[in-house]
Amino acid sequence: MRLFLPSFAPLVLIFLFSTTLLHCHAFSAHHNHPPRNLHHPRFAAHNYRDALSKSILFFEGQRSGKLPPNQRMTWRRDSGLSDGSALHVDLVGGYYDAGDNVKFGFPMAFTTTMLSWSVIEFGGLMKGELQNAREAIRWATDYLLKATAHPDTIYVQVGDAKKDHACWERPEDMDTPRNVYKIDRNTPGSEVAAETAAALAAASLVFRRSDPMYSKTLIRRAIRVFQFADRYRGSYSNGLKPIVCPFYCSYSGYQDELLWGAAWLHKATKNPMFLHYIQVNGQTLGAAEFDNTFGWDNKHAGARILLTKEFLVERVQSLHEYKGHADNFICSLVPGASFSPTQYTPGGLLFKMSDSNMQYVTSSSFLLLTYAKYLTSSHMVVNCGGIAVTPGRLRAIAKKQVDYLLGDNPLKMSYMVGYGPRYPRRIHHRGSSLPSISVHPGKIQCSAGFSVMKSQSPNPNILVGAVVGGPDLHDRFPDERSDYEQSEPATYINAPLVGALAYLAHSFGQL
Repeated sequence: MRLFLPSFAPLVLIFLFSTTLLHCHAFSAHHNHPPRNLHHPRFAAHNYRDALSKSILFFEGQRSGKLPPNQRMTWRRDSGLSDGSALHVDLVGGYYDAGDNVKFGFPMAFTTTMLSWSVIEFGGLMKGELQNAREAIRWATDYLLKATAHPDTIYVQVGDAKKDHACWERPEDMDTPRNVYKIDRNTPGSEVAAETAAALAAASLVFRRSDPMYSKTLIRRAIRVFQFADRYRGSYSNGLKPIVCPFYCSYSGYQDELLWGAAWLHKATKNPMFLHYIQVNGQTLGAAEFDNTFGWDNKHAGARILLTKEFLVERVQSLHEYKGHADNFICSLVPGASFSPTQYTPGGLLFKMSDSNMQYVTSSSFLLLTYAKYLTSSHMVVNCGGIAVTPGRLRAIAKKQVDYLLGDNPLKMSYMVGYGPRYPRRIHHRGSSLPSISVHPGKIQCSAGFSVMKSQSPNPNILVGAVVGGPDLHDRFPDERSDYEQSEPATYINAPLVGALAYLAHSFGQL
């Protein structure tokens, strides 16, 4: 049963902040270098810089809309050019979330938030990849601005997922219904709205220096969208249940997104009303709940770590309790340091669930590295039931997870397509598995593609950088196209990995 809360102290939000407010406390990716004393060996078994480049390139393979002249994933072509026309709105662009041709707003917004957080924390280390990362973020935010153009309305999905999944066709051939679904005052969706606000707010920090006008546009929209999320509370899994479930049903409720969204708005604006909102509503929104899974559905762990930075680094004393909440999550990842430890495979991979487990590996690794950075800058450690766990230990755990993903595992297989000598060849991805337009210009009909889907032939188009769902609890991976739980890539698997790879590439002198 989902708990619906009355809206606490609806915010009287100011849409237009003064230039002074927007520019105060500037948080630039360029001035956020982690400390140098990292205690890493000088030799790395992996080329993290190559993996970083590929992890960002992957997003070009997921693009919907009119592709730009500098498109590097050249087997892809324009698609979804009439998206939104069913409701007379422009919803061209954005990303396909995974191996199908639907645009789901909830995971797209989370992907955007995590790509932005990757750049905020580690963008200063990315060198030549920083611009590519910014372009990946902007491809999403341009779309999210379109989806939120009308007040108190967010277009949260384009495409009928059930009908889309009944076809195996390239996005360029797509002829399934491109129905448009929205949330509004009568059909609320606080989790999607608040996540969208978080995405826009986080991205505003990414563009603050490089494109100040765009940054201001993003933050103004983020404030308006958050106000809508908070004022009209409800889950989109109720009003749009037949549409969004079971694909991206919200199981954790919307409270975590309200806290997460407020945390990002506080970070982006430094406006005291967002801090006040967090102070008043934090506990009611689940700040202290003991849940240790961070992903597209549940944001609690991420919000705790984001708010702990305000306490540790910015010295916001009223947020001191978030250090304990963040420690609880981090301790769950440290073997032997928690009453409710995370499960690991025999080969050492963090294992949360069988369906797309690698998303939790990448998101947890990112949080470990980010928290280690905050702890180092404030000369603090993690307290795990009386055991002091150092930032160096957290970095070592994160590195081990990334190394497993890149090939240090029982199968000696990289779970990133195109990285290393052995990687998944039959990923669950329509565009990658079917011949490209340049090879096969004629239309491939809806059901004609299933013969390819069921075949054992390798995918003809390499979706470089795609990270698949990964091995099972026993480190097994069959590399079967029909196995979407293990073989499907997704944008929200890659987004946090971008930050982790940037950190590792820098710390081993590869950037």
